[in-house]
Amino acid sequence: MRMHHNTSTPAVGLISPRIPKFPKPYTPFLLRFNQSQSLSSRSGRHRIVLRVENHCSAMAQQIGASVDASNEAQGLNRNLYATIEPYSSGYLKVSDLHTLYWEQSGNPSGHPVVFLHGGPGAGTSANNRRFFDPEFYRIILFDQRGAGKSTPHACLEENTTWDLVDDIEKLREHLGISEWQVFGGSWGSTLALAYSQSHPDKVTGIVLRGIFLLRKKELDWFYEGGAAAIFPDAWEPFRDFIPENERGSLIKAYHKRLNSDDMQTKLMAAKIWTTWELMTAHLIPNEANIKKGEDDTFNLAFARIENHYFVNKGFLPADSYLVSNIDKIRHIKTVIVQGRYDVCCPMMSAWDLHKEWPEAEFKVVPDAGHSANEVGIAAELVAANEKLKNILKSGGI
Repeated sequence: MRMHHNTSTPAVGLISPRIPKFPKPYTPFLLRFNQSQSLSSRSGRHRIVLRVENHCSAMAQQIGASVDASNEAQGLNRNLYATIEPYSSGYLKVSDLHTLYWEQSGNPSGHPVVFLHGGPGAGTSANNRRFFDPEFYRIILFDQRGAGKSTPHACLEENTTWDLVDDIEKLREHLGISEWQVFGGSWGSTLALAYSQSHPDKVTGIVLRGIFLLRKKELDWFYEGGAAAIFPDAWEPFRDFIPENERGSLIKAYHKRLNSDDMQTKLMAAKIWTTWELMTAHLIPNEANIKKGEDDTFNLAFARIENHYFVNKGFLPADSYLVSNIDKIRHIKTVIVQGRYDVCCPMMSAWDLHKEWPEAEFKVVPDAGHSANEVGIAAELVAANEKLKNILKSGGI
């Protein structure tokens, strides 16, 4: 059921939330200098800047050419596969309260791969199936507790990281799968690490994207002002929704509103929380992606579940828990894909994971942000699955 804004008079004691004005997405432009023209007295400085920019551009081109050549040498496809439909779907009751939507597409006799969506709370979409070769893979998607088609919608009860880890196992057993490949980006990378570390014997390979380890410094970066240095125009509406005297912790302030008894307050907080993330997810702002923030049903699950996990520190026993337990999965073939300019999950986390886990292949996309739908990231994700596919075909796993 789609939620709508409550247009009635707010309850006594509640302040009707002010609707902040978000800036329109913009397209960055490039300033081009004529290197031969005479510059001012600072021309020496300008020439240095130009040389550095040209050097960086050449370096980026060399990196891109090297990556392309490497993938071509291995005969790897880097293009998203054609859109396909599920050959089966259903609902799995995982507790007295929660029921999960699941679906299968691709080859029913193929190698199983489970797709772990982001958020938490984002749910799956048809496009998620396209990262995998449908002739080789048995592609399993499911909506995590409270997200997408799973019920009850946007529910926070019995909704923790470890509940989701148990759900993945229940789904694997329900589908009669002995072991499978795990694929996850953003929050999906968090869950992929938690699941794989809990059940390493069930995992044949891992593909991770936009690494999120759910550490305090990552949450502070995105929700307490760090990313504002890059997206001040998108940040200020997110910040200004909260009164100044509550800005000591914006995550806690939003938690209060996302759990308000007043539906208008809850929906507006959800819309603003979600829009902040949607506006920062791409290197070049993506209007179609930002428009998802107009869907109250999506916003409510996305914002409430995300905030619930973040205010509870991901339900992890320690800040560095996922990095500290890499030894449990060090032997598993893994590819890490990270956008260089990811603002939502900055590269520091992927770098920390890479240093702790040098055995995993580490791919940095030089011209991308956070979204799996950005061209460079999508290409590397497809190529990563192709590499694991080839290893499986050769009997290397």
